[in-house]
Amino acid sequence: MSARAAQGLDEDMPPLLDALRAAGAEVQAVDWDDEGVDWARFDLALLRSTWDASIRLAEFLAWSERVATLTTLLNPVPVIRWNTDKRYMRDLARAGVPIVPTRFVEPGMDGAGAVREFLQREGANELVVKPAVGSGSRHAQRHSRADLDAIHQHVQQLLDMRHTALLQPYLERIDVHGETALFYFEGRFSHSIRKGALLRPGENPTEQLFAAETITPRIPTDAELLVGEQAVRAIPGGPLLYARVDLIRDTADRPCVLELELTEPSVFLLHDAGSADRFARLIIARAR
Repeated sequence: MSARAAQGLDEDMPPLLDALRAAGAEVQAVDWDDEGVDWARFDLALLRSTWDASIRLAEFLAWSERVATLTTLLNPVPVIRWNTDKRYMRDLARAGVPIVPTRFVEPGMDGAGAVREFLQREGANELVVKPAVGSGSRHAQRHSRADLDAIHQHVQQLLDMRHTALLQPYLERIDVHGETALFYFEGRFSHSIRKGALLRPGENPTEQLFAAETITPRIPTDAELLVGEQAVRAIPGGPLLYARVDLIRDTADRPCVLELELTEPSVFLLHDAGSADRFARLIIARAR
């Protein structure tokens, strides 16, 4: 399923629909908030490009709970609840998964004090401020550590919106190496892509549904695959139908988790021959 705002933007949808139909499935692409849909008539409801979910999270979670009583919803509701708030990074860190150093600033906290403590601990020249609930780089911005006024203003803006703010060092190797996204179907590695750096110095956060991306195929390193497997094992609820692990390299050139995409990730089927057919077969197996 998709969202009205994502119509025509989901590049995964055409190849996935074709692969499902070629494998004998009856399939229909619908908007998640279409009140005319009878969810009980489907064997399975698959979240794909519901990219406005983070903007309407309470509504989306309530909808997920309701639909899960009528059909099989994938990924399941407990995973959706866990993954749509980036405070899951704490769970990954507790499980020993290497992550980008992350500090959360909750509404009601001293934002300026939290920023000061974070900058004292982290020596990066730049940092990233973004909401703990968000997607597509919305409300995310890269700041010079010297520009305290802009950092404080951004954090306070998020707190005033009742968002939890997230602080991370900007790891500069991303400017050359980019991100590595690893895709797992039923807990097994499927394929990987490289995503170019999204946040540019002095650039305001995107106002679109998601920021434009530069995507190319990538063969992951053994170290990246190891971290990806650690992250997948740390996800509560056992092997998922689909998962995406986004990695970047730290100052020592080691891969670490930037985020997990388990709710509505692009899986870039056009960048790996055969991935649409593999995914379709597993979807049909779940529906049965």
